[in-house]
Amino acid sequence: MRKAVISGERKAGLVDVPDPQPVQNWVVVKVHAAPVCTEYKAFLEGQKSDFLGHEAAGEVVAVAQPSRVKMGDRVVVQPLYPCGKCELCVAGEYIHCENGYDFDRFTGSPEGKATMAQYLLKPDWMLSPIPEAVSYERASLACCALGPSFGAFNTMGVSAFDTVLIAGAGPVGLGAVINARFRGARVIVAESVPYRVEKAKELDAEAVIDPNDSGAVEKIRELTKGKGVDCALDCAGNVPAERLCIDAACRKGKVAFVGECHAELPIRVGPDLLRKGLTVLGNWHYNLADFPLIMQVIQRLPLVGKLISHIMPLGRIQEALELSASHQTAKVILKPWEDE
Repeated sequence: MRKAVISGERKAGLVDVPDPQPVQNWVVVKVHAAPVCTEYKAFLEGQKSDFLGHEAAGEVVAVAQPSRVKMGDRVVVQPLYPCGKCELCVAGEYIHCENGYDFDRFTGSPEGKATMAQYLLKPDWMLSPIPEAVSYERASLACCALGPSFGAFNTMGVSAFDTVLIAGAGPVGLGAVINARFRGARVIVAESVPYRVEKAKELDAEAVIDPNDSGAVEKIRELTKGKGVDCALDCAGNVPAERLCIDAACRKGKVAFVGECHAELPIRVGPDLLRKGLTVLGNWHYNLADFPLIMQVIQRLPLVGKLISHIMPLGRIQEALELSASHQTAKVILKPWEDE
């Protein structure tokens, strides 16, 4: 099969490797749609990688034994390789599993764990069924495009009575706009990149403010009659955006972080948490039992289609990563079986 790799700084291409083989309840999925996420960061930094991607939608094409899926099933491939047995996995919170499989040792080969490839290998219980009327491209949005914010809004209980601040309008943040609008919430976005500003407005954000503006918090308060937002979601993954969410939240408000950030966030327990009464949480994904609900968002909200800005063959991986690095895209979808 063909798969995408990063071979050096700003260098990506395709290589031929052996097809993965099914083992026990792990099945082979033919990948029809592989979204691009943060792989462009390794591309820019020259971090070589032979296994790209962690989200996909495709078709079951090989099984080793009777399982929860069958040949021909159309499925969304959930990320990672959790154990499937611990309390977290059983409760649907597999994303936080601490007992993940040693893929190479269990399967006998390293091939099959990348999603930017023609085939991949996955446990049957991590393959969620795609409704008949949903395309592979749209179904693949159920992973990183819509998943993190969907889980965060579920935990925060976002509803039509809330005003929500979304910090960062990259693909995850734009997905958050869609999830918030599906729930009927009023949406304010913090973003400075012109492409993303216009895209957020296109997806029905009521207002977009520049987070680099020294008066950003005051502008948010003006938009909320001096109160602040009920819920704030950081999708940017940087300290200024995280801090904006905390500062812009109202008394007894809720703040969630889905953007990956390794820098220290200064939080003052007294004024930030105690006196404001904030609820602060981190959210990586959504509970697996909520998959049918996220499919409802995809099926019922016409705006979802605008979340996909580019669809291109896997052979154009170099262009796809360059585009993603430019921040001039929403979600980019790769098609492993289409010709260049």
